[in-house]
Amino acid sequence: MTTSVKFWGLTMAMTLAACANPAPKHAGVPSRDPKYPAHWWTPVPKEGAPYWEVLPQEAGPGEVILSKRHELGKLSNFAATPFVYRGKRYASLEGFWQMMLYPENAKDPRAKAKGLTWKYTRAQVANMVAFEAKAAGESAEKNMQAMGIDWVSFEGERFPYRSSTPARHYQLIREAMWEKVRQNPEVKAIVLSTGDLVLKPDHHPEENAPPEWKYFDIYMDFRKDLQAQAAKTGGTAE
Repeated sequence: MTTSVKFWGLTMAMTLAACANPAPKHAGVPSRDPKYPAHWWTPVPKEGAPYWEVLPQEAGPGEVILSKRHELGKLSNFAATPFVYRGKRYASLEGFWQMMLYPENAKDPRAKAKGLTWKYTRAQVANMVAFEAKAAGESAEKNMQAMGIDWVSFEGERFPYRSSTPARHYQLIREAMWEKVRQNPEVKAIVLSTGDLVLKPDHHPEENAPPEWKYFDIYMDFRKDLQAQAAKTGGTAE
């Protein structure tokens, strides 16, 4: 079974669970702008939902949760939305993100650290999606902690993994996200379809998370640019 099938299989399982346990008909459902798909806010029972999940109905007025239960999940870093960045192909944004934690070559200090085992190669992580890629990153972070380092790398350049203000890591993530949007027409269409809604994550963000963790904010920036392009070209964003 491929990783992408696993990911969307999980999404389908979550959806089926919701259908098997529908919300009571009397449950209050806030009114939503009819120009948007109603299923973006379809209530889902909390019972049986993953502990990390922010459910669709938890969106406030003018907000929408980027839930993996429907098409807005394509905007997740986990989604199998391949793209090419600087001549290399990545299976997902998560794969791109987590591979930076891994040694680039045999001369990399991370590769030469004694007593450490790297479960995957950098190339293998680049081809991962969803929870597999996240788990690979978590394994690498343990090695980083053992080494006492707080940097990752890309094309031989080292930089801090976490910064309170936008820095090099943020720049690379943002550029890769834009390539994901540009190279996947479905993703671009989904971004535009959210109109003027405030995009919110489907998980509880960590406190004081670096700006690149806030992918939902970055998508809203992209949306402004895409809308402006569409206005100039008569309705199509190049």
